Amino acid sequence: MPSRLRIGQAAELLRVSTDTVRRLVDSGQIKTARSSGGQRQIDGVALARYMAALPRPDPPSVVSESARNRFSGIVTRVIKDGVAAQVEMQAGPFRIVSLITRESADELGLEPGVIAVASVKSTNVVIELPRS
Repeated sequence: MPSRLRIGQAAELLRVSTDTVRRLVDSGQIKTARSSGGQRQIDGVALARYMAALPRPDPPSVVSESARNRFSGIVTRVIKDGVAAQVEMQAGPFRIVSLITRESADELGLEPGVIAVASVKSTNVVIELPRS
């Protein structure tokens, strides 16, 4: 099921302040809905579309990271065939693509707007769901 995110969660995913997210909402760039308590919630699918359309900077020429990296982000696209699934995520300025089994994608409920974590080690990318 696509996510409904609090303003702060969207800000964390976008790597911006909550005030910036409010401005994006007020300008109509990101769609929201009201919770039963009247709070604005960001539509996960709308946020995924917005993030997928952001310009992507060139990656740094030298990266000093450990061998295992974890990127929290939002699923922007899932393409499934009979056996495999291509899952695309946006994690801050980074676009991550993973090829996993269709069964795994179905079991995780991966679809645009779902918050997930990409664990990267060497050339393998594993998609996980964060603990709520």
